[in-house]
Amino acid sequence: MSASNAALAAEFDQHRSRLIGIGYRLTGRLADAEDAVQDAWLRLASTDREDIRDLGGWLTTVVSRLCLDRMRSAAVRREQYVGPWLPEPLVSSLDQDPGDIVAGQDDLRMAALRVLHELPPDQRLAFVLHDGFDVPFAEIAEVLGCSVAAARQHASRARRVMADAEPPPRVPLPEQQKVLEEFLAAVASKDIGAITRVLHPTVTVYGDSGGKARTARRPVAGIDKVARFIVGLLAKYGDGLVGEFRPVLVNGDLGMLFPGTDTLPEPHVFTLAVRDGRPAAIFDIVNPDKLTRVPW
Repeated sequence: MSASNAALAAEFDQHRSRLIGIGYRLTGRLADAEDAVQDAWLRLASTDREDIRDLGGWLTTVVSRLCLDRMRSAAVRREQYVGPWLPEPLVSSLDQDPGDIVAGQDDLRMAALRVLHELPPDQRLAFVLHDGFDVPFAEIAEVLGCSVAAARQHASRARRVMADAEPPPRVPLPEQQKVLEEFLAAVASKDIGAITRVLHPTVTVYGDSGGKARTARRPVAGIDKVARFIVGLLAKYGDGLVGEFRPVLVNGDLGMLFPGTDTLPEPHVFTLAVRDGRPAAIFDIVNPDKLTRVPW
């Protein structure tokens, strides 16, 4: 590699983490984000550097356009997706730095990403780029191929949806640990009354299988339904189900890995969203296509 190419690669690497963060938020898949960033590098390497006034802005535009193509294609496929769709989980051990993409990023919690990925692609892109990364609407409009006013409207509509959905905010890990311990103790008791007492009134279970593994095919909402769903799982798969879980970080929040047993062989990644000191959302990701990077 020539000195000029080495210098360009070093300059590009300064933007890599931010670009992958944008790509992951937009597509919900780390592989798609990395592919978009790699394609951006190839385009940069074949472009005259003197034609680029703002490298960060140029790269953001290129990655966003590449991701937009993927998002629009994925929107069609998701119409046939079996059950709820959740982003690929970003899993790290409790003593491991979750990385620049996740650390301290409240919008990367699973509860927020679930709502974000129910938005149409154009709204999601405008919201992520403007509200998450301070990209001017003129540049967003260029990516979307629309007017600046339309770009503003896309972001405004997305903002209203996110505000109305009000996904639970991230709480400190010690509080998450306490909530998870209380929840697991109640589950281990197999007592519906004990389970209902630890759940938030609006609790919902979201299972993402894509039809390739076993979990809830539709969201399970409400204390009574969720408690009965959990007790039903224990009756079907046995008491060892709870003890097999290993604590990890999932998108920066406390979660658990279930590597599988003879009774329930499918691996699971599980995490909670906490509201008012109780589980308000339970995410169970079992689609094997989304678990290829999990450190089992």
